[in-house]
Amino acid sequence: MKNFEFFNPVRVLFGKGTIASIDKYVPKGVKIMLCYGGGSIQKNGVYEQVIKALGDRDYVEYGGIMPNPEMEYLMPAVEIIKRDEIQFVLAVGGGSVVDAVKFIVAAAKFDKGDPWEILSEGALVESAVDFGVVLTLPATGTEMNGNSVITKAATKEKFAFGSPEVFPKFSVLDPEVTYSLPMNQVVNGVADAFVHVMEQYLTYPAKADVQDAYAESLLQILKKEGAKAYCSPEPEYDNRANIMWAATNALNTFLSMGVPTDWSTHMIGHELTALHGLDHAVTLAIVLPGVMDVMREARKEKLLQYAENIWGLTGFDADAVIDEAIRKTESFFKALGIQTRLSDFEIGQETIELIIDRLTKRGTKYLGRSEDVHLDHVRTILESRL
Repeated sequence: MKNFEFFNPVRVLFGKGTIASIDKYVPKGVKIMLCYGGGSIQKNGVYEQVIKALGDRDYVEYGGIMPNPEMEYLMPAVEIIKRDEIQFVLAVGGGSVVDAVKFIVAAAKFDKGDPWEILSEGALVESAVDFGVVLTLPATGTEMNGNSVITKAATKEKFAFGSPEVFPKFSVLDPEVTYSLPMNQVVNGVADAFVHVMEQYLTYPAKADVQDAYAESLLQILKKEGAKAYCSPEPEYDNRANIMWAATNALNTFLSMGVPTDWSTHMIGHELTALHGLDHAVTLAIVLPGVMDVMREARKEKLLQYAENIWGLTGFDADAVIDEAIRKTESFFKALGIQTRLSDFEIGQETIELIIDRLTKRGTKYLGRSEDVHLDHVRTILESRL
């Protein structure tokens, strides 16, 4: 088990009716910006609850933040914060809204050049405007970490950044707000969380028994509760509560303590989203089985552990066991109604060549923190998913 430094300052307010509690944590006497997405919060009652909780606070609204948030749409919000001296931002929405706010609050304090350099060059975020979260879609775990992913529309690039400065001050998680979500968003969230766990688990043995057991329990919960949600005619509180809390735990910094992590599936998936606009979770469901297959020799020990502890698979033929684990993983995504092949979206060899070209021009030698997925692997991974 590796040495690690632990940091997670987020206050979590979990359960029914917790939106009202933001009154205790949103500062009074300062100007506030309320950020949200395409308008669903006005339809499901969340907006009304938030406005009631804000009371007589002075706030401005910045709505219309869409999935895969684009820097070009977010920069006007940055200018409003600077002009009006906004001192607190409240993100109300799913992962895209929260990620957008993380960029907004960081860019508002960034004075060393183009804010896009925070993502493209890894420029250091030294300070940010404080913000809180009211989560409406469990998926990304961004409500309890310091990570964000933003797209630049002009270049069709999608990059991530992370900083301790962009941890939320608090996050409200009320499972009941997920009742109005379309089922495809619910299952996308399950798939997204599942792959988050896999990126921190399916690498190399580190004798980190706590982290392995933690990861495996989350995978089992997501399997069970995801299938239950998909097959249930009506939302059920405990089911949605377990999905919401599992998704938060899947990427809240706890799971990666002391273990090697990957993220190559995400990096490849980001290219597919940037070029074709595919849902983030869909790209992960497409790419992960390919990564598992192509990297089977390098990651054999963890693949066999995953096969046994998640799918109950054992046997003398390791390759056959791994094959079946990959098949069951892909079948899990398909059972949630998620398509798992590039050809399902009419994406072919031309896109693969374009991705390789883009990565080559950036000087990319490998993808992911394990540093074992090289460009030739990326081509093979994607071609296996046609």
